Amino acid sequence: MSHPTARGDGTSFAPDGSGRVQGGVRKAVRGEGLQIRRYESGDREAVWRLHNEALDEVGAHLGNGPWDDDLHEIEAASLKTGGGFLVGILDGRVVAMGALTPVSPGETGVKRRRVKPALQGQTLFDALHRRAARLGYSTLRLDTAVRQRAARSLYERNGYREVRRGRIGPFDRVFYERRAVA
Repeated sequence: MSHPTARGDGTSFAPDGSGRVQGGVRKAVRGEGLQIRRYESGDREAVWRLHNEALDEVGAHLGNGPWDDDLHEIEAASLKTGGGFLVGILDGRVVAMGALTPVSPGETGVKRRRVKPALQGQTLFDALHRRAARLGYSTLRLDTAVRQRAARSLYERNGYREVRRGRIGPFDRVFYERRAVA
């Protein structure tokens, strides 16, 4: 088993391309391994493409509209608000993304979690948790579609508890909270 290599920014990746990542989650990865880093302006088009592809893949795409404005202004919506935006890079391509958006002092939303379906697992989620802890957040909130069972299972395995259900557009949603960030 290959163990993840810690990077100076607190993220990790499998340097040998074995596909093993933190937590022992098996990933369909080849090449240099997955790197998690902060969003850069040059990632904009790739992030937009991943957003659309990932939602299409799980049947959760409502089409593009004003609800996507934050993805057109990532610097203003996530980076300059005390939050963060991370991307996962594999073989030079953006294959994962996630944002932290402040909700209130000590609380942040975990938003825009997208991972190419063949690569879904733990690494990006762990990096978002570490980043939230470094930013001083003590509570994380997120939501997902009721029918996205794999996402719900991932959240529950990672200490999130269901706090309510509701609807966003045509989708029944489950809202989660995690009090221990790190």
